[in-house]
Amino acid sequence: MNLQGLRVMGIDPGLTRCGLSVVQAGSGRAVYPVAVGVVRTPAAAELPERLLRLSSAVAEWMDEYRPDVVAIERIFERGNVSTVMQTAHAVGVLVLAAAERGLPVHMYTPSEVKKAISGNGRADKQQMTTMVTRILGLSEAPKPADAADALALAVCHCWRAPLLARQEQAAAQLAATPNKALAGFNEQRRQRTAPVPTISQSNRRSSK
Repeated sequence: MNLQGLRVMGIDPGLTRCGLSVVQAGSGRAVYPVAVGVVRTPAAAELPERLLRLSSAVAEWMDEYRPDVVAIERIFERGNVSTVMQTAHAVGVLVLAAAERGLPVHMYTPSEVKKAISGNGRADKQQMTTMVTRILGLSEAPKPADAADALALAVCHCWRAPLLARQEQAAAQLAATPNKALAGFNEQRRQRTAPVPTISQSNRRSSK
């Protein structure tokens, strides 16, 4: 399945700093950078104001760069409940912005992204930044780390997209012909089941 030209927006969610990126899929595993940046909101501001600023910035990016799909880091427990809750608020705003534009959203855990980019699910920040810089052919490493993480998410989805597309196509085909698939399964089951022999009355008397 050819997904050349797919434009992916990668987002490293956060309320204080939110990494944003846009990349374009090329032939094979080639990926080209389009834009990268970080949205910041002041910690002293009230939560509604911070979410509004984040929402406005992300909306501008989506409207300007017009991605086909959005890749966001999946929230996981980091030990600090307050930080997790702030990130959850940010993710809600980001997903809503994508939904308002009809953009599909895919979420990846940090280990999934690290595995896809470096081959090591436990790669550190420096290793990931080095790999992202090399993959995208950047003249210098993206900074801060939130920007590099956003690019890594976008690249990860570019490379995972063909597999996801094949899985969705297979699921759609199966859903379209469930009865046919079930009939084929039942037929195979009947062929594997050996017939149970019957014993006539005469055979029972002669065996005594």
